[in-house]
Amino acid sequence: MSTHDNLARVRVVRDTYLDSLRLLVATSVMAEQGGVTWAGAVMATPSGRENLEAEGFGAESVGQAGANDLVLAVRAGDEAAAEAALAAGEQAAFEDARAESGEAAAAAPRTVSGAVAQMPDASVAIVSVPGGYAALEAHHALSQGLHVLLFSDNVSLDEEAELKKRGNELGLLVMGPGAGTAVISGTGLGFANAVRRGPVGVVAAAGTGAQEVSALLDRWGVGVSHVIGVGGRDLSEAIGGRMAKAAVRALDEDPETEVILLVSKPPSEAVAHSVLEECGSTPAVAAFLGLSEMEPPSGVRMARTLEEGALTAARLAGKTPPATSEGLRAQVEERLGALGDERRTVRGYYSGGTLCYEAQVIINELLGEVYSNEPLLPGNTVPAPPGSNVLLDLGAEEYTVGRPHPMIDPGNRIQILRQEARDPEVAVVLLDVVLGYGSHEDPAGQLAPVLGEIMADGGPQVVAYVLGSDTDPQGYARQRATLEGIGCLVTETAARAAYTAAAIASRRPELTESHR
Repeated sequence: MSTHDNLARVRVVRDTYLDSLRLLVATSVMAEQGGVTWAGAVMATPSGRENLEAEGFGAESVGQAGANDLVLAVRAGDEAAAEAALAAGEQAAFEDARAESGEAAAAAPRTVSGAVAQMPDASVAIVSVPGGYAALEAHHALSQGLHVLLFSDNVSLDEEAELKKRGNELGLLVMGPGAGTAVISGTGLGFANAVRRGPVGVVAAAGTGAQEVSALLDRWGVGVSHVIGVGGRDLSEAIGGRMAKAAVRALDEDPETEVILLVSKPPSEAVAHSVLEECGSTPAVAAFLGLSEMEPPSGVRMARTLEEGALTAARLAGKTPPATSEGLRAQVEERLGALGDERRTVRGYYSGGTLCYEAQVIINELLGEVYSNEPLLPGNTVPAPPGSNVLLDLGAEEYTVGRPHPMIDPGNRIQILRQEARDPEVAVVLLDVVLGYGSHEDPAGQLAPVLGEIMADGGPQVVAYVLGSDTDPQGYARQRATLEGIGCLVTETAARAAYTAAAIASRRPELTESHR
């Protein structure tokens, strides 16, 4: 039944659709059961079946299951462990539905129009279905007069362009595809943090970029009016910034928004400039990673990093944010004596793709070439030459096919840390811990044992950043304390973690205070 070791078992639930978030929850629950070495909850679409086959669950395992059927699959040490994991996965998959009354469950709508009939005051539809069906459902939502948060990925560029063109014509936002984060009028959608209301409106073509700036603004006592995620491709030539422009115009007209903060991984420069021209009378800051030298329109300030963008926005809103590097230099100086001279490189293991990219920008400038699966420079892909600085985005597709995202389940990141992080050339292991709705309930607690192993007996230093707010369900202070308690050096921002890693690897403590 499987080409892998251990017992493989499958359970098919017919005519049962689960969205991607519920599939990830079920996968995570099964993977955490005792004796389980691999677990996956997928819809039996062609791509889902391919993912299962890659893990050794061939056609004979899945049978005639089709796109509307749920497949729960595990590998475990014995029959009892496999069956217990499948039962736990099924319970996790359906726990919300089973909590409803029989009458409410029977009345659950199966179409967008049915949902609107039940909730006539709703203004936003969240679409989280397999990519092949996502554009159609988004069009249905637009037809009902709803803004759309398109959480689904694998939506084609042509479909995205058509949806956003139609959204513009209807005066509606199409956030996405692949829009993992939004906060609308204080309500978090997708992977959002619990952030206070305030005067800064965020437009983001970067999920963890949106989380980073909104969490910083929350912790600094500033807050956000809205966070509008537009999808990672919106500022490309193909899409032309359609939704970023619409979002900027909406925030410019919003009486609660006093400052606009735009966040993106490298956009098309021409498209980025055209988006900034929409800012109107509202002061604006643009943190376009890798594009900080662009000459902006009047009234717009450019920022090199997410930290700088949030700091500038806070000051424009009349707030004085705290120092982000206080005490870091002394901590680095203290730790340098514990490092062997051969330890000179940085190895990063990120769950947030935007945070990984920001770190590449910083470390490339301070230490030289950085290699990654999502590289800053086209030629700097992994595998890297010996002695290189390597930063990996473990939330990228090649690491999440058939596995939960590392924000939801740290298991795959822990396995990779154990395999790779003890390289004798590594001076610093750099990582993020992302909190908020949808993330693991205790990510620092899960990571702490392996991080302690890495630092033991003259191993590399661990520099960590906790992305979160004081009111996130995981507890920001508690997560920080867990990491600090085992000896990690925990910084105030993601950018400051990258500066600190560069300071340790190069034996230049002053770099902790760079680019203030």
